[in-house]
Amino acid sequence: MNLRFTDGNENNLFRHSGEGRNPVFTGDIMNEPVGTTGLILNEPLLWEKGKKGRAGFSFPRSDVEPSPLPPELACECPDLPDLSEVDVARHYTRLSQWNFGVDTGMYPLGSCTMKYSPKTNERQASLPGFACAHPLLPAALSQGVLRMMFELEQYLAEITGMDAVTLQPSAGAHGELAGMLVVHAYHKGKGVQRKKIIVPDTAHGTNPASVALCGYQPVAAELNDHGILSVESIDRIMDEDTAGIMVTNPNTLGLFEENIRRIADVIHSKGGLVYCDGANMNAVMGIVKMGQIGADVMHLNLHKTFSTPHGGGGPGSGPVCVKKFLEPFLPVPRIIKGKSGYALSSDYPQSIGKVMAFHGNVGVMIKAYSYILSMGPENLKKASHLAVLNANYIKEKLKGTLHLPYDRPCMHECVFSDKNQEPYKVATIDMAKRLMEYGFHPPTCYFPLVVHGAIMIEPTETESKEDIDRFIEAFKAIAQEAEESPSLLHDAPKACKVKRLDEVTAARKPCLAG
Repeated sequence: MNLRFTDGNENNLFRHSGEGRNPVFTGDIMNEPVGTTGLILNEPLLWEKGKKGRAGFSFPRSDVEPSPLPPELACECPDLPDLSEVDVARHYTRLSQWNFGVDTGMYPLGSCTMKYSPKTNERQASLPGFACAHPLLPAALSQGVLRMMFELEQYLAEITGMDAVTLQPSAGAHGELAGMLVVHAYHKGKGVQRKKIIVPDTAHGTNPASVALCGYQPVAAELNDHGILSVESIDRIMDEDTAGIMVTNPNTLGLFEENIRRIADVIHSKGGLVYCDGANMNAVMGIVKMGQIGADVMHLNLHKTFSTPHGGGGPGSGPVCVKKFLEPFLPVPRIIKGKSGYALSSDYPQSIGKVMAFHGNVGVMIKAYSYILSMGPENLKKASHLAVLNANYIKEKLKGTLHLPYDRPCMHECVFSDKNQEPYKVATIDMAKRLMEYGFHPPTCYFPLVVHGAIMIEPTETESKEDIDRFIEAFKAIAQEAEESPSLLHDAPKACKVKRLDEVTAARKPCLAG
């Protein structure tokens, strides 16, 4: 592809229009950039649109005489705008057109696994027998839901190589907290409470917080030159006062911790436990069983790996999987299967107790259960193969254009930096903003912290080669713009609904008034 940007040359793949030089299609349909200025409509608040006397619904004439409320019950009417039906319909349609989600286009946030979620999962979760089941129904009237949850626990145990599962935690960080409470309860049960947990530099950001909430002191572990943990560094840190290690695998550089077996041996030999943050399980489904390579506790993100909608504040689900010797500490109630069906039991005296109201976010579980049954073992494994293939394809195509700090095969995501653009005074944030004008959601920026100016890209298995190629060519075009017209990136985005924000002022002087 020819990506030279001499304005006015119609033989180039991209040309630019207007003050913002937004990319405009000039070539073959397969190479058409997805970004466009489009028709973006401004939309005021409903209170600003409303006009006295407007209505979207005509009430039937009342045949009952009005009667004022007693003074003790009287109150002011709520401040609601008067709107017509068309006002309301257009308001929410216009707002929806401001949104960008995985149903709109590629959403390459690294460390998040923003994969496309099949709509059939939504259908199963909305079946009346599931959607209308009240959590206070007795077990005898909840057999379908309890069976689904029991079987989902078995599937997750099989996939991870663990022995027992709780579905209660409502998100990944909540699962981390529950898992660390299990670790804490285990050591407490042995009569000697330890004080520290090892947390590598490539851990997810919530890991140190989960450790601290359980009363432990996080102890940093640095990476080696290959972007992973060395056995020697863990051996130096691990002592009799350390409760274990909290390791993300694959780590947040997108690299597999290939020394994990030997690291687990070091931890176990000194009485510690190995916690595996399983948020990146999308890279190793059906390929790696964490329970067989040393993990004692791990959480999963159903809203990442198992294809339930992700983002927008939830709901999520963060089941915790443990080895057999830690099963007594899992939250209650537990689902048990007996001769008369499924039941809930709280008869676990060593349990850490309840960590979520009722049974967790059941709707999310149904979607994950549907996904696992739809895919089956071979297709779950294939999904991970394709996720890894797509990430390595991007890595190979963009290295050279972007600086690659660890040039080795990656797993589900790859991490670049803005080092190549520094001579032109163009930073990661500038390229991310410009990418929006090409029609792509930006990747994760400035994380992980171990890479200066990090650009973290996770395509997932659900993106086609054609869409990935468009993304790659857009990034190459932006890198060329950084060299030839850096001011274009400094001012981006100009074509989006919201223009360039003063992020420094927003961080230092946040407006929290609502």
